[in-house]
Amino acid sequence: MRPCLNRCLQLLADDAHKQQVSCRGGPHQSHQACPACKGENKILLRVDSKQMNLLAVLEVRTEGNEAWGGFLRFKKGKRCSLVFGLVIMTLVMASYILSGAHQELLISSPFHYGGFPSNPSLLDGENPSDLKEHHHQPPVNNVSYVKDYPSIQLVISSITARIEFTTRQLPDLQDLRRQELHMFSVIPSKFLPNSKSPCWYEEFSGRNTTDPYLTNSYVLYSKRFRSTFDALRKAFWGHLSHAHGKHFRLRCLPHFYIIGQPKCGTTDLYDRLRLHPEVKFSAIKEPHWWTRKRFGIVRLRDGLRDRYPVEDYLDLFDLAAHQIHQGLQAGSAREPSEMNKIIIGEASASTMWDNNAWTFFYDNSTDGEPPFLTQDFIHAFQPQAKLIVMLRDPVERLYSDYLYFASSNKSADDFHEKVTEALQLFENCMLDYSLRACVYNNTLNNAMPVRLQVGLYAVYLLDWLTVFNKDQFLILRLEDHASNVKYTMHRVFQFLNLGPLSEKQEALMTKSPASNARRPEDRNLGPMWPVTQKILQDFYGPFNARLVQILADEAFAWKTQ
Repeated sequence: MRPCLNRCLQLLADDAHKQQVSCRGGPHQSHQACPACKGENKILLRVDSKQMNLLAVLEVRTEGNEAWGGFLRFKKGKRCSLVFGLVIMTLVMASYILSGAHQELLISSPFHYGGFPSNPSLLDGENPSDLKEHHHQPPVNNVSYVKDYPSIQLVISSITARIEFTTRQLPDLQDLRRQELHMFSVIPSKFLPNSKSPCWYEEFSGRNTTDPYLTNSYVLYSKRFRSTFDALRKAFWGHLSHAHGKHFRLRCLPHFYIIGQPKCGTTDLYDRLRLHPEVKFSAIKEPHWWTRKRFGIVRLRDGLRDRYPVEDYLDLFDLAAHQIHQGLQAGSAREPSEMNKIIIGEASASTMWDNNAWTFFYDNSTDGEPPFLTQDFIHAFQPQAKLIVMLRDPVERLYSDYLYFASSNKSADDFHEKVTEALQLFENCMLDYSLRACVYNNTLNNAMPVRLQVGLYAVYLLDWLTVFNKDQFLILRLEDHASNVKYTMHRVFQFLNLGPLSEKQEALMTKSPASNARRPEDRNLGPMWPVTQKILQDFYGPFNARLVQILADEAFAWKTQ
């Protein structure tokens, strides 16, 4: 090997030829044989799971014999060895620094090669097309994490032993009214009988020079919504109703909600469903009003701002209300009782699970459990609301969530460490409190470095089923949506009683690319460690088993992918 290296370096330093020759190896490279090496074994460097031939990264140019200076005092073999050692040391240090000490540096023979394999955790919950990539070998485990697995098992066993799915105590309507006096004064108890969406007419006392959205908090606190409200302003005055010298505007709430979960394909479902001519969504895809904005939360770590009044939320449905108003006016001229077919939807993926704000506003809790949940208030106004839920394997959901929200130092190692820390924090809570108290514990949820609680689907669904009937839910799996978009969308159409589409409309809806795909830089990070995957499967297993019981569907166990 050493004579081969020496001869290659000498060739590179030859002024007469003015050429660079490298020895290359690996299954995916074109071979250019070194004239002196004649196909002998090459030295390969593996960095970030990609092979690099050691000599292929060298570039040597001669400056005459003087350039070697004191090297001439060494014997030929020692000089070669010193150069070789310096090159190796430099490459090792560079690789260590660039990889952030998170990936192994391997020098292997040319007979051990191959890229870093993928597995389903590479996939993002918001891109159904990616879920078809399931046929890859898992990566090699981090050995130290495998050794730690028994201790993490004890943590999970401690949590599992304390899991108890209890029925929550429901608040009465008067308690809800006392908590949200203004909301109950704005939203009526009855809606127009000839509109599928819950709508009503409300007097507008402003003049024609009044900006109806001047104080809307969505405009004040977010520049990206201002263009949306510019469009609403232009359309506003042309869609008022006039009677007895007064102006009236049509107000509406959603007919259906896509309530969760995040990183489970809700964006893709939203983008396809809004192509149906009978469906109109809020002006903003995810208002997060029920869970956050009505409490003044933009980002919880930034503290509380002024609470967004319910009128600001209703403003988001004005474009849809304008179309319903036009339909009602036209319908009344033909047949007063004709039903308007347009339905309004809202798709905040926080609606199902996020009740973090309750500790700031509701102080009469029982054993740390929230006395009021989001669904209590929605049901108070819309007991007939339709609810759509999109779920995915909670293990894969958590990794996708981590890749999407983590800002720096993302890696399989970092994810594993965050998972183990979150499990320990969750166990500490379970030692003193009930499952529901821990799931809705704002302090715990903010302390956990990954959103472990979002994948506890059974806990949230059981709490929603205490106020809504089971037939008001459509529960979908992202895995099924990814494999057959057309079938999933037909289920949604049937659930919402939507009219049929033309062939062209259906083709556009079902064949369009998936929305919100994982970012390329996140794809390059590869999958989670298999030991991390096993830990999360152990943790989520009892909750998935309860979900199977609720829905009478084994597919929600996610035992096979």
